[in-house]
Amino acid sequence: MPEFDSGGMAWMMVASALVLLMTPGLAFFYGGLVRAKNVVSTMMYSFAAMALMPVIWVLWGYSLAFGEGNAFIGDFSHFLLNGINMTSTDPAADIMFVIFQGMFAIITPALITGAFVERFKFSTYLIFITLWVTLVYAPVCHWVWGGGWISQGVFGDQGALDFAGGTVVHLNAGAAALVAAWMVGKRRGGAAGTIVAHNVPYVILGASLLWFGWFGFNAGSELAADGVAANAFLTTNTAAAMAALTWLVISGLHTGKMSAVGAATGAVAGLVAITPACGWVDVGGALMIGLTVSIVCYLAAMGMEKSGIDDALVVFGVHGVGGAWGALMTGVFAAEAIGGVKGLIEGNGAIVLEQLVTILATFAYSAVVTFIILKVLDVIPGLGLQEPEETELAGLDVNIHGERGYIADGAD
Repeated sequence: MPEFDSGGMAWMMVASALVLLMTPGLAFFYGGLVRAKNVVSTMMYSFAAMALMPVIWVLWGYSLAFGEGNAFIGDFSHFLLNGINMTSTDPAADIMFVIFQGMFAIITPALITGAFVERFKFSTYLIFITLWVTLVYAPVCHWVWGGGWISQGVFGDQGALDFAGGTVVHLNAGAAALVAAWMVGKRRGGAAGTIVAHNVPYVILGASLLWFGWFGFNAGSELAADGVAANAFLTTNTAAAMAALTWLVISGLHTGKMSAVGAATGAVAGLVAITPACGWVDVGGALMIGLTVSIVCYLAAMGMEKSGIDDALVVFGVHGVGGAWGALMTGVFAAEAIGGVKGLIEGNGAIVLEQLVTILATFAYSAVVTFIILKVLDVIPGLGLQEPEETELAGLDVNIHGERGYIADGAD
């Protein structure tokens, strides 16, 4: 009998809990960025994902993502976790792997919601994320982590590098967010194209919870308590700190104000960009990734403001662009001494090509299938995408959930 790795099991259970904590962190982050009349509805998008995704994951999501299947998608051999060892003590397999990966399936669709907050129909949203995880997240997850075509390599035996989800999670969600923002339409009432944060402390709290939970997200993806996990922890923290500082400086130079929301956004951009790289690069690479991603995402955010697409909380600018940039920089800064793979700087240009293929394929697939899903939902009687104008102007909290985030004017 193999020796029971109690430390590894304990670490993976903690890492899974940390990843789950990221979704409430996202709820606070997004909730603080919207208007007060929509704080409950915005946070409910994330909370609903915490309720719905675990059910889908154990029924068919895990099987489609990690079942043997083919090069494109898994199968239904693990429906309701059939064939999974439910008493396994292996921290990198069986029930523990199902739990850990299930947390990723929760936060990924929740990320998309920042693009269409304050106007998307909640009932349609529940159907949308069910279809999206089934038809978009699970296949892309299978491509990269489930033995699919990307993991097998296009230009050689070495597949693309995505340690913890730069493409599977962030670029995937970012592409969907861009399409969703365009299809749902702009917010009414003069908020289109702007962030109207009503509660900056919520934003800071949310970013802090995300930062904390991200250690489980990234270091946990090693699936072991070892040196690679420790390096992933260190590079994650380093990149986030560098990105937050960089965004703070850029904001100060550009606007004359060192924005707290900007610093929080920069930290998240750094976390996004280091996600695919954290187990492959050293701290020097992490510093460069954190520095450059804030510049790239700041420019992307400015571009989104002028684009005419109302991506309300700049999900594409941070998660889409940040995820793509991080994936590309992984191919540049990968260090053989850290993860066993050379990057461009060490003379391996082929890995950059692998990263580019993954970026383009993920973006194209997510965008096209998201468009199809939303188009179908928009024409089904009784569904549709955007709330009626009077409901939106009055606020979604009271009209959709029958509740307020705050007591107004001292009322009971």
